[in-house]
Amino acid sequence: MAEARSEPRRHTPPLPAPRGPLSQTVVDALKGSRHGGAPPAPADEPAYGDDLQLALYILYELHYQGFDGVPDDREWDPGLLAVRRTLEDRFLGALRTDVPIESTATAERELDDLQREPASDTGHDVPRFLQKDGTLQHLREYTALRSLYHLKEADPHAWVLPRLYGRAKSAMAAVEFDEFGAGRADDIHAALFADLMRDLDLETAYGHYVDAAPAEVLAGVNLMSLYGLHRGLRAALVGHFAAVEVTSSPASRRLAHALRRVGAGPAAVRFYTEHVEADAVHEQVVRHDVVGGLLESEPQLEADVVFGMRTTGFLDNGLAVRLLGAWRNGTSALRAD
Repeated sequence: MAEARSEPRRHTPPLPAPRGPLSQTVVDALKGSRHGGAPPAPADEPAYGDDLQLALYILYELHYQGFDGVPDDREWDPGLLAVRRTLEDRFLGALRTDVPIESTATAERELDDLQREPASDTGHDVPRFLQKDGTLQHLREYTALRSLYHLKEADPHAWVLPRLYGRAKSAMAAVEFDEFGAGRADDIHAALFADLMRDLDLETAYGHYVDAAPAEVLAGVNLMSLYGLHRGLRAALVGHFAAVEVTSSPASRRLAHALRRVGAGPAAVRFYTEHVEADAVHEQVVRHDVVGGLLESEPQLEADVVFGMRTTGFLDNGLAVRLLGAWRNGTSALRAD
C-alpha cells in the first residue's frame, strides 16, 4: 500500500541490484573502499544496455539523493568520477553516432517539427496508446517507471542556470520556479506526481522502482544528468528542456483522459491537467526566451540545442518501443529480475 502523504525524498534509497560487471563494480566500490577503482572496459557493453545504464544511473544519483549507507562525500570520489567519465564517453559517443546533426539543422525548424503533432498514430506514441487502449495496470506501470524522473522533476535542468545569462537565464528561472511550485511546497511538481502515485496505490519513495526499470527508462533519466553536469553540454540540456516542454501539453492531455477513463482519483488526474495549462505557456517562454536568448548570445551552440532535442526524441522512441511491445503482447513492461 502507498504511504501517507510525505515528502517522497525524505529517505535515501538503497543501492540497486547490479545487472552486470559494470554496475557490480560500482556497487562494490560504494559498499567498500574509498577508491572507486577502474571498471571493466565498457567497449563491448551495449551503450544503451542495462548494465552500463544502471552503473551510470547509480553514479549520477550521488549528485541527487545518494544511497543509504553511502557517505555523502563519495559524490566527489576521484576513482568514481573516473569510472563515470568512461561510461559517459561511451554513452555520449553512441548518441553522437546514432543521432547525427546535419549542418543545415536549426533550432527553430526543430521546434516547429516538435509542435506539429502527427495526424495519426505512428505506433510508437505511449500517451496515445494509453488514452485509447490503456488499462489501469498499464497506467500503473507507466507511472512507476516515470517516477524515476518525475520525483526529481526539473532538478537536472536547474544545473544549467549558472551557465546561462541575460534573457535565457531569466526565462529559465521563471519556468523552473513554476516547476518547483511557484513558492508553494504542495505544488512542487514532484510532490504532485507523488500524489498521483498514491492515487494509483504505488509506493512513492524516491527511486523505489529502479530495479523494475528497463535500460530504456534509465537512459532517458541519465541523459538529463549527462547534459546537466557538463557545462560544455549546456545547450544540449536547453534542447532537452525545450523538447520536454513543447511536447508535454498534448501528451498530458491524453494521459489525463486515460486516467479519467480508468477511474483514477482526482490527484492522479490533477498532475497531468496542471501540465496541460502550465506547459502550454512554458513552451512559448522556452522557445522564444530560453532557446532564443541562448542562441542570441551564443549562436555557435545551435547544433548542440538541436542535438539535445533529437537525442531526447531518440531515447523516448526507444522507450516507447519497449513499453508498447510488452503491452501489445500482453506482458508487463517492468523488469522481472
